[in-house]
Amino acid sequence: MKKVKILVALCIILNFIPVIAQGSTPIEATVNNLPLHELAGRLIINIIAIFLLAHVIYFRRHKNRDFQFTLILFNCVNFLICFLLSGANLGVGFAFGLFAIFSIMRYRTVTIPVKEMGYLFICVAMGLVNSLATAQDNFVVLMGANAVILILPLILDSNWLNNQNGEIQLVAQDIVYERIELIKPENRNEMIKDLCLRTGLKIQNVDIIGIDLMQDIAIIKAYYPVESGSATPPESKPKDKVKPINNSPFYFKEKLDQSRSYASHA
Repeated sequence: MKKVKILVALCIILNFIPVIAQGSTPIEATVNNLPLHELAGRLIINIIAIFLLAHVIYFRRHKNRDFQFTLILFNCVNFLICFLLSGANLGVGFAFGLFAIFSIMRYRTVTIPVKEMGYLFICVAMGLVNSLATAQDNFVVLMGANAVILILPLILDSNWLNNQNGEIQLVAQDIVYERIELIKPENRNEMIKDLCLRTGLKIQNVDIIGIDLMQDIAIIKAYYPVESGSATPPESKPKDKVKPINNSPFYFKEKLDQSRSYASHA
């Protein structure tokens, strides 16, 4: 990890030296040549496109606000970085350093489903297209390219097409789990077997979201396959010791307050 950070720093410093030697900083070189009207037009197109992708196409089907936030943030930051650096003479080394910065993310991110990875690739590609494509003040072609990019996931991820193909998708559900001794990495397979036995679901993977050692419970996210269009909302599933939870960030505090109140009356 330290080697990657050192490599990033060296690449950036080495490419700043010739620009500074010419008597101007990279920021000055970029700001002085920045076409504000072109930035405004491209930014408006990009924001509309990513809103349609993240909210209209993705969120209405998958109901994942965390990943919706990630899509919008990734797209906007990628757009601004590429547009602002497109006019700066920083060389290939700076681009390599920027790529190395993004590569660090793989050390800090969890595994995401393949379909979400596809959406993430689309949002990054849209940022690149909207910031670097040659429009020459004619944004009709740029809007057409965004329309084509948006139509593809709209059709390929539609309920009608998935039902025709009999597609199986993974559904995520939050669960309160009291067998806290099984959350250890070496007991992960045993925990999955226990959840499958008690819920009747074919759970394939689980993620640990939170742990409350005072109550000896953990919040986990379980992933299980269902046919497209047939996923049952968590509220309609039978409730057992393994049960769906409220997504409120104050869940643990409410749980502790309830247990303390119960103990005081006992």
